[in-house]
Amino acid sequence: MKQNNTENTEWSFLSYEEKNRQLFLRQKKTLDMFLERGAISQAQHDKSLHDLIEKMGIKDS
Repeated sequence: MKQNNTENTEWSFLSYEEKNRQLFLRQKKTLDMFLERGAISQAQHDKSLHDLIEKMGIKDS
């Protein structure tokens, strides 16, 4: 519980752009895990990642 409070405190100090970047990285990690476990194909992964990058306006991913 203490760790969660620390994470919430740290999160509150992040800028919008930093929060967006962290969200992107979490979502990318989820996509990567789906691919590793065979839940999605490479093509599905690539399409979803491309869409995620485009919709979130991520640069230099």
